[in-house]
Amino acid sequence: MLYLYRMEFSQDIFLNKIAQTTDSPYLITIDRAEGIYMYSPDGKRYTDLISGIGVSSLGHGHPKVIKAIKEQVDKHLHVMVYGEFIQSAPNLLAQKLTSLLPANLNCCYFVNSGTEANEGALKLAKRYTGRTEIVSFRKSYHGSTHGSMSVSGNEVKKQAFRPLLPDVRFIDFNVLTDLEKITTTTACVIVETIQGDAGVRIPSKEYMKALRKRCDETGALLILDEIQCGMGRTGKLFAFEHFGIVPDILTVAKAFGGGLPIGSFISDKKIMQSLTHDPMLGHITTFGGNPVCCASALATLQVLEEENLVAQAEAKGQLIEHLLKHPHIKEVRRIGLMFAIDFDSADRVNNIVMRAKELGIITYWFLSHPYSFRIAPPLTITEEQIKESCAAILKAIDNA
Repeated sequence: MLYLYRMEFSQDIFLNKIAQTTDSPYLITIDRAEGIYMYSPDGKRYTDLISGIGVSSLGHGHPKVIKAIKEQVDKHLHVMVYGEFIQSAPNLLAQKLTSLLPANLNCCYFVNSGTEANEGALKLAKRYTGRTEIVSFRKSYHGSTHGSMSVSGNEVKKQAFRPLLPDVRFIDFNVLTDLEKITTTTACVIVETIQGDAGVRIPSKEYMKALRKRCDETGALLILDEIQCGMGRTGKLFAFEHFGIVPDILTVAKAFGGGLPIGSFISDKKIMQSLTHDPMLGHITTFGGNPVCCASALATLQVLEEENLVAQAEAKGQLIEHLLKHPHIKEVRRIGLMFAIDFDSADRVNNIVMRAKELGIITYWFLSHPYSFRIAPPLTITEEQIKESCAAILKAIDNA
């Protein structure tokens, strides 16, 4: 048994048998998780203030989500590639999701991840408009596959993988004059409703309305990427609700699945239908619409409603902002429970994240904005847990 334990949690296996993404992984060992907490094999408790990077918005192991998963597992797992068999879980999820969205977002394509949702959305826009140009934004992040990387704004991350998609143009986020660069040759504009990886950049309502208007004028489709900022994170179920606009295509993932891997791009049926012909199977996926993942996503939407979690997000965010007062903090950018905390240097941020980890608090960096650390706790976090967590963060800032 000791041998099996050593294998199960072996750092050597993790570092050498599992492909690494950096030379310095976060490297804590997790045995189990419940609520906002994760536990190491020796029983040390860690408070998850990043929701597994935006995924575990209901915390870990919400009983209603677990129940839905177990019930679906008892029925069946994968039975066919996407789009061929009628199954209860994807049907019910599509009905529920579209009931929560504006009328033009009435048709869902379920995929495996956020980056695939964005890939599908880009293909759909090009196919429907017959155009090739894509407009995206500097400092944006849309995923790590080739198409999603092509429309992401971090050049450092992209350079080693060129050539990428041609005919992609970049403009500045929240700059009205740049909208003139969207023209009648533009197939689509893809934008995070709230720029996440750039350090929680929040546009003005005026800007978002002008963006919507410009897309209408030019015939370009507007794709809103809500993979990080959707599913109640900002205090609205969908972040675009803050701005009084509606996209032509919406992409969701991360928190959408309640802890299981699922994404979706959603549009009007008349637009989505263009992927079914010339050629047919314009986008295909083996595991998209996986019934277990769909059951989990459906339960997640139901819990968000039943427990009134979206409506609580803003007040909880205000409490965290009120408690996190420190002279070393340069700026706090926040909407709902989505935070970027700015400091004067990347080294200081790194030290704070590491000190917090020692204190059992999980925060994290942003890929494209090293002067901030992120906070995005489960929406289920309580006032007492917020107070305890903020006290530990302030101690980490002092120690750093």
